[in-house]
Amino acid sequence: MDAATTQQIADPKVPTHVAIIMDGNGRWAKKRALGRLKGHEKGAEAVREALKGCKDLGIQYLTLFAFSSENWSRPPEEISHLMGLFRYFFKKELKTLLETGIRVKFIGNIQKLPEDIQQLANQVVEDSKLNTELVLTIALSYGSQSEIAAAVRKISERVEAGELKPADVTEDLIHQNLDTADTPDPDLLIRTSGEKRLSNFLLWQSAYTELIFLDVLWPDFTRSDLEDAVAEYAGRCRRFGAL
Repeated sequence: MDAATTQQIADPKVPTHVAIIMDGNGRWAKKRALGRLKGHEKGAEAVREALKGCKDLGIQYLTLFAFSSENWSRPPEEISHLMGLFRYFFKKELKTLLETGIRVKFIGNIQKLPEDIQQLANQVVEDSKLNTELVLTIALSYGSQSEIAAAVRKISERVEAGELKPADVTEDLIHQNLDTADTPDPDLLIRTSGEKRLSNFLLWQSAYTELIFLDVLWPDFTRSDLEDAVAEYAGRCRRFGAL
């Protein structure tokens, strides 16, 4: 995409919040006769591209699906390597990002992660809390169904305690009890690798999200792919159920 096109999409049609399911690291490595771990390492480079592109386009929120609650069933060696990548990313990459004004948040069952990664994540959140250029939310050990179930449990406890009546339970109340309560719902959700499903990611929040599925594997995802997705989003008519 040329500079003129980039300038053209830098308008109110640019989504406020983009969510990305970063899929295809393993297949990228397999196509090159490499181990899956190499695919994850290359995928981390694509994260940098996505962050820079979102900042330049004026996108205010980016949510990345980094590790799902189901991913814990992967081989121990792969999980260990992924944890190592997270450590590197939090220590090195995010330090640079913080200097450019990015605020970092996490959603998911962070308590299931190794203690040192929890501490690194908490430190990044604290160090970036005053940044305003872009809010990066990283979904780690995250599953949307578990998130919704936890929200329902919290509300149920308040009903049982007499703080709420069943009639008080609204869509807005459920939203307020989700991990993403202080983040607008995604306008655009991108999934790479050609798969066409949400895979337990932001199910409640994506009720009226525009979905774009790309055949590109995540390690090959570029600034141009992001711009093309935003351009397609800009051409869609979002009616939210109205005429």
